[in-house]
Amino acid sequence: MAALAVTVPVVAQNYNRNPAFGTFRLGAGFSPDPYSINVRAGGTRNAAQLGSACAGSIADAPDVRIQYQAGSFPLSFTVRSNSDTTLVINDPNGRWYCDDDSAGNLDPLVRFNQPSSGQYDVWIGHYEGGSGVRARLDVSEY
Repeated sequence: MAALAVTVPVVAQNYNRNPAFGTFRLGAGFSPDPYSINVRAGGTRNAAQLGSACAGSIADAPDVRIQYQAGSFPLSFTVRSNSDTTLVINDPNGRWYCDDDSAGNLDPLVRFNQPSSGQYDVWIGHYEGGSGVRARLDVSEY
């Protein structure tokens, strides 16, 4: 996995809220791959509250929710932007994953080699602490 899992005793992020940019259902072998969603990154909360591996400013509610039916493929989340973005994911098992620059060019990547079926709540952060930053979330099985 390209990102670190973090243990969070107290979580301020509210994955029960509706995601700002929608809920999407994807199953193994989905097309197109990557599945791309345009978002606005950032927010007013410091992602570091989730653990030392987390960085940037994120919103309270998720930006995107992916309902995923797993198969035998890995599942990757990558953010593309002209700004320095970060990524925070709460997986179907309630574990938190964070990344800053694993995809290169200041782009984050979280890869699940053996993903679980279920709900993935995704926050796209902005490293410099801003909000409203244009970004694209790519979800892929490659």
